[in-house]
Amino acid sequence: MVVSTMSCVSNKVTLITNAPDFASRARTPSAALYPQLFASPLTASFVCLIGILVSSSSQAIYGKAIWSPIELLGTFLNDTPSKATRFGVWFISASFMIAQMGTNISANSVSAGCDLTALFPRFINIRRGGYIAATVGLVMCPWNLLKNSNEFTSYLSAYSVFLSSIAGVMVTEYYVVRKGHYNVKDLYNTGKGSWYWYTYGVNCRAYAAYIAGILINAVGFAGATGRIVPLAATRIYELSFIAGFGISAVIYWMLNRVFPVVGAADAFEEIDVSGYEDKASGLRDVEEMDIDAKVAGSETATE
Repeated sequence: MVVSTMSCVSNKVTLITNAPDFASRARTPSAALYPQLFASPLTASFVCLIGILVSSSSQAIYGKAIWSPIELLGTFLNDTPSKATRFGVWFISASFMIAQMGTNISANSVSAGCDLTALFPRFINIRRGGYIAATVGLVMCPWNLLKNSNEFTSYLSAYSVFLSSIAGVMVTEYYVVRKGHYNVKDLYNTGKGSWYWYTYGVNCRAYAAYIAGILINAVGFAGATGRIVPLAATRIYELSFIAGFGISAVIYWMLNRVFPVVGAADAFEEIDVSGYEDKASGLRDVEEMDIDAKVAGSETATE
């Protein structure tokens, strides 16, 4: 049960780390919070329930549990299927294709585009970053991961080893170190006193915590590939997300206590200390007033 739970968590860890790519477009914190709080668990639970019911039904009908939708659809076409069955298989296959496109665009292409744009803004935009992610996805031959359920769940667990450490650093940075404070103006400031300049643009604390979160699961990860490792390492690896997230969060908090960063806060409040958002809102209001005045002037002149 623990291993299965961690596999489910690992399946969602990409959305955890990619959430800022979409939440940054929200106008209020609640606009980003509530859709994720309710929609994601409900839809994921419904999809998992359908998968369990279909796999259990295949056990009763065909004598074996077929977990792969592709294999199950192929089984439907055995023994001279009817026209209705062929149409049903086509419809389900087309639905899967559309779902895969939507999932990859939202969960992979947009996040990769945002990250690569931030890394090389002069050469890469979000669309080009999405194309690069799609190319890398084909090169890694992902269909080999779907040969059997064991390989797929092992891949998800290994995925969690690396992303859980990132999530631990991100959560600790925002909620514990900065306590909701952020500085939009300093995002574009490369001066030494900038909040996000750190050490020549590199946050060494974050990298140290990230590596520590990976190392706690490294031995167990080797065991998952077939090596002989201690039982304790295997048990820790079975809790890969919790272990990686917890260790990276604690290490990052400790390093920030020893080496404080610029902009560390004492009380929690979600606020832009630079006032950039208020200024931008004021400029938008002024522009809207100018537009309204021009429209009213043109209407008066027409009369």
